[in-house]
Amino acid sequence: MSGASARAGVLFDLDGTLADTAPDLAAALNATRRAAGHPPLPLAQIRPHVSHGAAALIRLGFGLTPEDSAYPPIRDHLLTHYRDHIAEQTRLFPGITDLLDTLVAQALPWGIVTNKPGWLTTPLVAALPLPHPPATVVSGDTLAQSKPAPEPLWHACREAGCAPERTLYIGDAARDIEAGKRAGMVTLAARYGYVEPADAIEQWGADAIIDQVAAIHAWLPRL
Repeated sequence: MSGASARAGVLFDLDGTLADTAPDLAAALNATRRAAGHPPLPLAQIRPHVSHGAAALIRLGFGLTPEDSAYPPIRDHLLTHYRDHIAEQTRLFPGITDLLDTLVAQALPWGIVTNKPGWLTTPLVAALPLPHPPATVVSGDTLAQSKPAPEPLWHACREAGCAPERTLYIGDAARDIEAGKRAGMVTLAARYGYVEPADAIEQWGADAIIDQVAAIHAWLPRL
């Protein structure tokens, strides 16, 4: 590639990588449990499941799967509550603001690629205290494919004007790293996110595992 399309860039997963959304998602799950007559679960128990979406939260909170007849109303209640309280306790992870300042100063486009549906992604991103707007936001339903397929990452690169082989993708789930590798990107596994020992992060095949956002800076000159 040449010109703008050959630029380097940085893409982030959203939940557990760019922003700590666990408190608001946990509140939505517990509000749904209370509505069904169940006591709340502690945040520490819910937190590791957040990156895996509503299905994982409902499995944790109710023991239900999408095949169960009781699943749809539970899902509707959880996601409606979450949408209505989408960023009350959510915060950017420590170091994200400084990192985004650095990316903009170095003229490196940045963006978000998440499996979160657009009707939740759009208001969440709008509510986050981002110091600079993303060049692209790709939600789980932007394309027919979602992660671990590489297409959402390629789509983000086209919108941001960066080359996949010169793009860094950071995520906190195995599907993030698989998607990044399939897209031909440099991948970083964010252990500071919603990762638990059973996830075996060392087996994901990321180019590196990072314990804090500040570690991303060292990878920028390599793009």
